[in-house]
Amino acid sequence: MSRNSADVVVIGAGVVGASVAFELARAGCKNVVLIEKATPAAGSTGRCGAGVRQQFGTRHNCILAREAVRIFEKMDEYLDYRPGVEFRQSGYLMVAYSDHEWNQFKKNVELERSLDIDVKTLTPEEARGIVPFLSLDRLVGATFCQEDGHANPFHTTFAYVQAARRLGVEVQTHTSVIGIETSSDRIQAVVTDKGRISTNTVVNCAGARSGEIASMAGIDLPVYGERHQILITEPVNACMGPMVISFHHDFYCQQTPHGSFIMGVGMPGEPKSFNIRSSVEFLDEMARKLVTILPPLAELRVVRQWAGLYDRSPDAQPILGECPPVHGFYNANGFSGHGFMLAPIVGVLLSELILTGKTSIPISMLDAGRFARGELVLEPTVVG
Repeated sequence: MSRNSADVVVIGAGVVGASVAFELARAGCKNVVLIEKATPAAGSTGRCGAGVRQQFGTRHNCILAREAVRIFEKMDEYLDYRPGVEFRQSGYLMVAYSDHEWNQFKKNVELERSLDIDVKTLTPEEARGIVPFLSLDRLVGATFCQEDGHANPFHTTFAYVQAARRLGVEVQTHTSVIGIETSSDRIQAVVTDKGRISTNTVVNCAGARSGEIASMAGIDLPVYGERHQILITEPVNACMGPMVISFHHDFYCQQTPHGSFIMGVGMPGEPKSFNIRSSVEFLDEMARKLVTILPPLAELRVVRQWAGLYDRSPDAQPILGECPPVHGFYNANGFSGHGFMLAPIVGVLLSELILTGKTSIPISMLDAGRFARGELVLEPTVVG
């Protein structure tokens, strides 16, 4: 029989929710319930590109990403997961196509190095030394961090869920949240289509549906869904190590360990929606930019394309922390495409905040109240 009370209810078993549930249990929280309307990683986590990078333009993003990488590096042992999460540090190559962008990259590198992140600047010719078929047309410069990489999003989520279960977390799959009860601005219960769970603490990790979950508690949370598309090619022999990413073209491309290339572009004018249908227009745009940046890859055949949802916030930054005026309602959403790479450290920090009231890394600037205060956090180094 499922539990009808919990110390903490975590909503959403993507990688963020799974990480939060595990870290709560690891820190000693005895009665945690993780609710998922489908199965773990069935939503945006299982549809993402699964890149992990530390190259950002804001101090807090660099620190969060650096600490997440340190957890990824030991994750198989940390979560006692024998299949392995397939974390490979094959690097990120970021390419610049204007003087303005190149100047920003150089500022980023100065910041990153000050935070003990090993990043270097490259001339176009040096960048081609890392990716031999990279086009030099209009390329101004590049940055490279060998410690960046990618992991398997399914294995990563499954590893967290299995480890959480071993620590006593109850995972309720195929369960939808249909209401959140409050009284005097305090959480009283989470109501699902399978029953009512009494609790005074909820963590909203529902991705693009986080705004809907928050509204059940009477909170106006500015998180919305935005479609992003991606494709994968036939496998070929290994020929490209790092993720190649261009903010100028809203483009990224990575060769997987299997040999396939996985890639995506940001589509201009994508509306707010929960649409996860793929489109011909995406294929046209992807092909046009691929020919410009990595010309030989245009010869590869596409095996499959799909779409997933970014959980967008107004400033494309995560929303983390308790959400007044409702005491006991916490957010871990709004990642805008960076949820997978930040999930390991976000789980640690949300656990600390819920159980001790403070965090080992400052995250107060990422609270939901920043939008009302007009204190947006702007990151200059994002795709889409």
